[in-house]
Amino acid sequence: MRSKASPILLAIAALFGCGSANGETAAPDDAGSSLAVANAASVRASDRFAALGGERTQGGWLRGVAPAGAISVALDGRTLPVSADGAFFAAFDRDSGGQAQLVARLADGRTVSDSLTISPRAWQIEHVNVARRPGGASEAFMERRRPELARINAARSVDHPVDGWRQTFIWPVKGRISGRFGSQRVYRGEPASYHSGIDIATGTSGTPFVAPADGVVVLAAETPFSLEGHLLMIDHGNGLNSAFLHCSRLAVREGDVVRQGQYIGNIGATGRATGPHLHWSMKWRDARLDPLLFTGPMN
Repeated sequence: MRSKASPILLAIAALFGCGSANGETAAPDDAGSSLAVANAASVRASDRFAALGGERTQGGWLRGVAPAGAISVALDGRTLPVSADGAFFAAFDRDSGGQAQLVARLADGRTVSDSLTISPRAWQIEHVNVARRPGGASEAFMERRRPELARINAARSVDHPVDGWRQTFIWPVKGRISGRFGSQRVYRGEPASYHSGIDIATGTSGTPFVAPADGVVVLAAETPFSLEGHLLMIDHGNGLNSAFLHCSRLAVREGDVVRQGQYIGNIGATGRATGPHLHWSMKWRDARLDPLLFTGPMN
């Protein structure tokens, strides 16, 4: 006979039941963000972290609720914002090490800690028996590129008080995955930059795509950037953001508030692209993340 789950476990499942702790990709729970907000306070418990859900693996993420009475939470010494209901978010870079330490400081001076194991990933690495092309970018190119990078960095530094980070993310568009996050080429032992996002191809240009979660538009490049083309960036709050590259059309402007599932643009091949596709990348602070670990497999 199956035993009944306790009310606190049910609340935890509803709040953060969208990931596995062993590094395997799991389809997120369908619980809405409004339920998550309502239940966050009810799962707070003394002397421990609650509802530590997510994907504890390289390129993955963590959501949880701080112990009751916590005045601060830090991951490996870096302070995390904590919402009024105790909820917090953190993430792990593609090259994250195998251990992380989560520490809460309580109002009475005590600390509560939790050691996290971050599982490694088997990245798609291609070894090429040719040397990399010598030389770097020309000064003429960098004159154009520097202002673009300044706009990108400024957009990433913005943190609006929005709650997209609480939501179960959805795919912005469905199609063939033509490029995997973290894949990399090694030229005679010299590694090139790894692929920082996931590429989705629908076979044509102009396919509409939607916002994977709530947020605020922090960059909308109406004039194509040299590499990214028409670039769209959305702040999901708490340091988490999405970028969509190579768009043929942008349907929103900087400052617009967007909702999950809202039409925001069309797939294209602007910038440096070999064909029409949507490059979707995600970052939390300076950590590059795998969008697949936020959505679960494409159905």
